[in-house]
Amino acid sequence: MKTAVIVFPASNCDRDMIVALEKITGHQPHIIWHQDDYIPAVDLIALPGGFSFGDYLRCGAMAARSPVTRKVIEHADRGGNVIGICNGFQVLTETGLLPGALMRNESLKFVCKDVRLKVENNDTPFTNAYEPGEVITVPVAHHDGNYFADDDTLYALEEEGRIAFRYVNDDGDTTLAANPNGSRNNIAGIISRRKNILGMMPHPERLIENAHGGTDGLGFFKSMINAIN
Repeated sequence: MKTAVIVFPASNCDRDMIVALEKITGHQPHIIWHQDDYIPAVDLIALPGGFSFGDYLRCGAMAARSPVTRKVIEHADRGGNVIGICNGFQVLTETGLLPGALMRNESLKFVCKDVRLKVENNDTPFTNAYEPGEVITVPVAHHDGNYFADDDTLYALEEEGRIAFRYVNDDGDTTLAANPNGSRNNIAGIISRRKNILGMMPHPERLIENAHGGTDGLGFFKSMINAIN
């Protein structure tokens, strides 16, 4: 599987994503600077976490207008797979590739901890290695992870099965206490209508080996290999 990782000024999770992709695929990802206007032919483009452009204006707003982002959009429009993790999710909503917006956490505080996620749809290129309804542990680290969409958009996401992950408690229940940021419907990650784009706030790349404290994030990357092979 050929991959590329986009690096913006103040990205700080690009190295995590690069290491994870290299470990899982056995190949070094292409590392693409935000001012580049060319991305080689790849199976997957990853937008990593961080604070692109210092989160000025809105999180992801300036990154969404970088030269390379036009190439990301073209790749997605051709049906190519794109993932956006944390700040990458924010960038995807700012480009319009995914609906909704990521707002300030309801607590108005930075949240950094492990959370429990329920796999709501495992019929996607990013979740097929998990069981439907499986509950996994994945860390979050964000200040603006509160997913918001209007009622019509939320209804469409629910009806079309486009919610990939949801914040839950240990029993798999979508409780208020399990929601770390105030996201509507406890949404942690969504997919596009064509199922080729995924955005999520939690960081699966940070939990892929026992030295990290667990391997629940492995299924995320194995799913993409399954989908491509």
